[in-house]
Amino acid sequence: RTSTDGEKDLKMDKTFQQDVLRKWKKYFGGAELPLVFFYSDDEKYAAFLRPVPGRERAAHLCLIALLNLARKGKPVAFSKETMGCQGGARYSGYAKGLRPRFEYFLSCGIPGEMEGERYKKTPEIVKALMKETPPVTAAGKYLVFRRWDKVKADETPLAVNFFAKPDVLSGLFTLANFRGVSPHSVMTPFSAGCGSLIGYPLLESHKPDPKAVIGMFDPSARPHVGENILSFAAPLGKFREMVEDMDES
Repeated sequence: RTSTDGEKDLKMDKTFQQDVLRKWKKYFGGAELPLVFFYSDDEKYAAFLRPVPGRERAAHLCLIALLNLARKGKPVAFSKETMGCQGGARYSGYAKGLRPRFEYFLSCGIPGEMEGERYKKTPEIVKALMKETPPVTAAGKYLVFRRWDKVKADETPLAVNFFAKPDVLSGLFTLANFRGVSPHSVMTPFSAGCGSLIGYPLLESHKPDPKAVIGMFDPSARPHVGENILSFAAPLGKFREMVEDMDES
């Protein structure tokens, strides 16, 4: 059985939800609960849009910063129109392209025109990198994040996102590798923070043997998550297996 084949592997049910909460308290000491995300066309999620349309300025508002509301238990939704960063739009599937001359933006910049982030040595390396990172497609008008204990019975999470300290990360890493024959059941791709939370987990969810993703190494996103915190993301099917193994691992 694969982790993601079949709709049954994606559906949330209250029994599983409560089982996770019980085991999380038992084995992880009640550490910060994870978030889940899913797409929907249901207009009820417009009430949770951030930035709030007409009230907040979307430009340059990092998706990771806005997720702090979800981490506190408040649902957060995004749409194509409210994405404050083109990277966030790409990694969530609302845009296929990148800003003009992105290869210079991520690397050395252009004197007098654009300051480079210096995350890659040359524009040529950036171009080659982008060929290795296929875009994802948004499956609905709204991208919704909820904390695990707040997920509703009619919602279908696609992946689970943890914001974890090293000891918690160690436990999640061990669980993700428990059934794996390969030593590479967890990946750490070079990516924007939103890519490690959304884009890569979505890509992995379509594979017969999906990997979990450790991330939040993005220096631009790090100010929004707190000290000594990294992210750990797993497609829901992969996470189901991890939860099943908690008593045995």
